Amino acid sequence: MYSVDLHAHTRFFHGRQRLGDRFDPVGHRLLVRAATRRGLDGVATTNHDYYTRFGSDGVATIPGIEITTDRGHVLVVGPDPPARTEPGTLTPAEAVELAHDRGCAAIVAHPFRNSTVRDVSDVPFDAIEVNGKHPRSRPLVEQLAAERDLPLVGGSDAHFPFEVGRAFTRVDADDLTPGAVVDAIRDGRVDFRISNGRVDRWLRRLYRSVHRRKGTIDALDGAAPGVGRPPGEDEERERRDAS
Repeated sequence: MYSVDLHAHTRFFHGRQRLGDRFDPVGHRLLVRAATRRGLDGVATTNHDYYTRFGSDGVATIPGIEITTDRGHVLVVGPDPPARTEPGTLTPAEAVELAHDRGCAAIVAHPFRNSTVRDVSDVPFDAIEVNGKHPRSRPLVEQLAAERDLPLVGGSDAHFPFEVGRAFTRVDADDLTPGAVVDAIRDGRVDFRISNGRVDRWLRRLYRSVHRRKGTIDALDGAAPGVGRPPGEDEERERRDAS
C-alpha cells in the first residue's frame, strides 16, 4: 500500500505566468519535502490547466493536471496528462475522453465546491475526490460515489506546501508508477484518509471562512460546506441559448 496525495499545486499563486514558470521547480521541491515530512510515498502535481514534468526526488511524483471545464474542475492523473488546456472550454465529457485517450484517470475534484460536474450523470469518471479543504462534505461525497458506483480518493488541494497530506489516497499496488496508480483507481483498489492534526483542523476552519467570503460555497444549514456553482456558468448558458 502506498500513500499518495492526488491533488497538489506547485504554483502557490496565480497570474504572472513568467514568474510562475520559474517558480514551479521550487514549488515542486517544497511539495516533495512537505510530503516526505508527512510520511507520504507520492504526490500528484495537478496545476490549473497546465502540466510540467518534474523528476522524483524523495517521494514519487505522479503527473497530473486540474482541468477547468465549463462545469467545474476535473483532475487528470497518469502517465501522459495534457500539457495545457484552455480554462472553461472543455465539457466534463471532453475532459474525461481526453484523459482516457492519454492513459490517465479522470477524477471529479471537490464536487461540492464551485462545481456542478457532480450533476453530469453520463460521463465515465474513474473516481470522486474527498477534498482536504472541506472534508465535512464527506457524507455528500460518499453518497454521490455510491450512486455512481465509483471509488473515493483523497487529495489535499494544497496551494501551499504545509497543506500537503491533509487528505490523501491509499493505493493498493505492487509499485508506485503513474500507470499503476491509474490501474488501482479504475479497479477500485484505493481509499482515502483525512489527517486530523491541530494544524489540519485550523486550516479547515480557515478555508471554510475564505470560501464563504468569496461566495464559492453554499453551506447546507452549516452541516456540509462546499456546495456551489462555477463562476460564470449561468452567463455561459445564457450565451449558448442565445446563439
